[in-house]
Amino acid sequence: MNSSQPIDAGAALPEQTDVDAVEDHRLVALAQGGCPDAYRSLVERHQQRLYHFCYRYLRNEDEAIEASQDAFVRAHAALPRFRPKAKVSTWLYQIALNLCRDRARKAGRLTIAQSAEVAEAACRASTPDEAAMLGADLAKLDRGLAALSEKSRSVLVMSCLDGMSHGECAEVLKCSERAVEGRLYRARHELAAWWARDEG
Repeated sequence: MNSSQPIDAGAALPEQTDVDAVEDHRLVALAQGGCPDAYRSLVERHQQRLYHFCYRYLRNEDEAIEASQDAFVRAHAALPRFRPKAKVSTWLYQIALNLCRDRARKAGRLTIAQSAEVAEAACRASTPDEAAMLGADLAKLDRGLAALSEKSRSVLVMSCLDGMSHGECAEVLKCSERAVEGRLYRARHELAAWWARDEG
C-alpha cells in the first residue's frame, strides 16, 4: 500500500463503474505479464475502499490497515491464478472479508459500533440497529453484533454499515441476491431477539 496517502475511515466512497472494472482487468493483465507498476496502480485504485471496508468490519485502525495490506499481499501472490470471471474489486473484497473474519475470530470479539460515523451509515429501517443508533447506544449495538452468528454479522456489516448493494454483497459472499435478502432478514430478527433478551 502507498502509506503516503492519508486514509479516511469516514470518507464516502463512490460505486465502481464498468469503466473502472475494465481498467482493473487491464491492470491485472499487465501485472500478470510482469509489470510491477500495474499492480502498484491497482493497489492505489483500491486501497482506500478496501481499508474502509476492513475498518468498518474490525473497527480498529491498526487491524484494518494490517488486514487491507495482507489482502493486497495475498492478491499479489494469487495473481497468476486470477481469471476475469468477476470484478477485481469483488475478488479483493472476498480476500479481505476472509482476513477480517480470521482476525475477529482470533480476537474473540468484534467491535463495530464505536463512533457516530457508524450511526450515519446504518440501515435506514425500523430495527434494533436503527434504534441503537438513534438512542446513541452504540456499545449495546456492538454487543449485539458480536452475539450474532458470523453469517448474520457479515451481511449486516456489508449491507448496513458499509453500504454495499445486495448485488455487491451477493458477489462477495458468493450467493444470490435473494440469499442476501434472506440473510439480512434473519440477521435483523437475530438482533431483535438478542435485543429483547438484553432488555429483559
